[in-house]
Amino acid sequence: MLDDDVLVAPSVLSADFTRLGEELDAVADADLLHYDVMDGHFVPNLSFGPSILRQVKKASSLPLDVHLMVSNPEECVPWFLEAGADIVTFHWEAQTHAERLVSLIHDAGAKAGIALNPATPIASLEAVLDALDLVLVMTVNPGFGGQNFVGTCHRKLRQLTAMCEEHGVRPIIEVDGGIGADNATRVVRDGARALVAGTTIFSANRADNVRAIREAGRMGLLRSV
Repeated sequence: MLDDDVLVAPSVLSADFTRLGEELDAVADADLLHYDVMDGHFVPNLSFGPSILRQVKKASSLPLDVHLMVSNPEECVPWFLEAGADIVTFHWEAQTHAERLVSLIHDAGAKAGIALNPATPIASLEAVLDALDLVLVMTVNPGFGGQNFVGTCHRKLRQLTAMCEEHGVRPIIEVDGGIGADNATRVVRDGARALVAGTTIFSANRADNVRAIREAGRMGLLRSV
């Protein structure tokens, strides 16, 4: 990913599913669609599976950014690859063999990401960072939308940015949880380049909210020069 722009990824979890097609049309100017998969075990909530993802893929041309919050990613990853995921991100805390899963995702022609919960240190990724296309820094404890941003994640983003520079790699650094126009500038300044937002985007005019988050994020690029 180029460092001269910011990606906005509306979280489908916060959309109105009684009119999903309209909701997807309303965020068509975004860069990715973030699709949260929750199993009621790894996180205390349930969401949706590959069958809904297939319908989303039919209804939108945006790349599908699938975030697996499940306790058995080795079993689930193939389901979502088959359903059309463009990016598949699994949690470091749930995996057994990260390198094997990353290779499986790449072999299917998709991009591979690893997500870290707020309490999981960046150093966990040292051995696998070079193979990743995306690192998702959770800025809330996963499971529910509408939570407040965990402030200690600013330092974590800076640590990840420094580690990427040390390794000479440039994965997309994504943040998810409590993101809006009010903090987009700062997280981008800390190194984030993909901003996931659910409640903030789907609570009012969707297109305006996408635009506001992107513009605030771009201010962070200017300040980091």
